[in-house]
Amino acid sequence: MTDQSELGVLRLLEDSPSRSQREVASELGMSLGKVNYLLKALLDKGFVKIQNFRNSSNKRAYAYLLTPEGVAAKTELTKRFLARKITEYDALKLEIERLRRETEERDR
Repeated sequence: MTDQSELGVLRLLEDSPSRSQREVASELGMSLGKVNYLLKALLDKGFVKIQNFRNSSNKRAYAYLLTPEGVAAKTELTKRFLARKITEYDALKLEIERLRRETEERDR
């Protein structure tokens, strides 16, 4: 399970706990099986809890609620994701500058 996959699921569920697994899978471009696997792992870690909609006509409708540990994990995953993206961004900026210099030298 990747941090990015976990973060994606946690972010979507925090925004809308009543999203179905199928909706999460569709929004993240994952298979339904992968989302099911991720949710089970997040439940096992204590990051998410499930609440059944008692008043729902669909008795299989659930809300996936982030626990305080889940919110903390989401924050930590976000920090690591951001640090990784900043590193990638800085490397890309250097590569762009190197390519610009190369093309300018060749154009002379």
